[in-house]
Amino acid sequence: MQNKNSYNRYQRQIILKELGSNGQQKLFKAKVLVVGAGGLGCPALQYLAAAGVGTIGIVDFDVIELSNLQRQTLYNIDDIGKYKAITAIQKLQAFNPEINFITHCLKLTNINALSIIVNYDIVLDGTDNFATRYLINDACTILNKPLIYGAILRFEGQVGVFNCLDKEKNLQTNYRDLFPEPPEPTEVLSCNEAGVLGVLPGIIGTLQATEVIKIITQIGKPLYNKILSYNVLNNFFYEFDVSINKNNQTIIPQTKTEFENFNYDWFCGIKKQPNEISINDFEALRTNENITIIDVREYDEMPFVVEFKHIQIPLSLFENKISNQTLTNKIVVFCQSGKRSLQALKMIQEKNPAIQVFSLHGGIEAWKKHQLKNLINQ
Repeated sequence: MQNKNSYNRYQRQIILKELGSNGQQKLFKAKVLVVGAGGLGCPALQYLAAAGVGTIGIVDFDVIELSNLQRQTLYNIDDIGKYKAITAIQKLQAFNPEINFITHCLKLTNINALSIIVNYDIVLDGTDNFATRYLINDACTILNKPLIYGAILRFEGQVGVFNCLDKEKNLQTNYRDLFPEPPEPTEVLSCNEAGVLGVLPGIIGTLQATEVIKIITQIGKPLYNKILSYNVLNNFFYEFDVSINKNNQTIIPQTKTEFENFNYDWFCGIKKQPNEISINDFEALRTNENITIIDVREYDEMPFVVEFKHIQIPLSLFENKISNQTLTNKIVVFCQSGKRSLQALKMIQEKNPAIQVFSLHGGIEAWKKHQLKNLINQ
């Protein structure tokens, strides 16, 4: 035990015979990396810090927005516009100054991931996109690091443990065994588009932290090679096994060089398409040319856009209503994240092949974040 104050802080879990002082010492010595300080990362970080995990690293390059506060309860209204990783560590350090916190205020890529993850014992994935999930999985597989997976959408969440050997079954799976191929980006909605009940990431993130603690202290039965799914509407839990996908072995990078050369954006189909326009190009276009800008989100979707003139035609009504619009020779369509706008783009092209149509890459969400970061850096 580190000191008397440490004993008093952790006394309620030390007296658990399954954990005890030996388990607490293992927690003190452990190094855990949490990728993403958002909906899943916030509760996981709070409970890992509360449990006394000795070193906690946080990877996140995003800034705090008002829309985050519905589920990311580590932050408050005064934190809007600040970087999540830096703000999270400031709050957690005040909560538990005994812990060594490490900030990685950057985007995890195939160039920096291995050099960061190698310094930790366990990785907790709190990200919200397929490209980063595959990247984290592959890095953990190459480095043989346990990976705690979590995902949420609307009212349902999942948690599981990958890259850990189940000695009873002699089985070790990874994320690619569960999802050998990513879904088409236009077919899968994110929480930004489909929504999420605020308490759900709190539940799933806490379950992820629980799995970390179980693995470190070697208590209980972690979710090795399993997925636990929870539906908050009916309180229904169900668990299923993940088996090895033999075809997976030919896809996953096997070496550092293969990993660094693997294009995760291309693999997940999120590379910018020829008819997609970047935020900077969109700004130049709307400033210097006469264009029609169309919002294809539903009428009640947030955030509202008041910064520039546009018309709104929801995608659900788009095919019928677009024919009645007077359009310029150049059109930019946008949605929340850039997925639905690609569908609208195809509809316009089919009806008006002579018109130049662009889809805003990343959607209005990326545009808003870009504007906010510009304000911060001024």
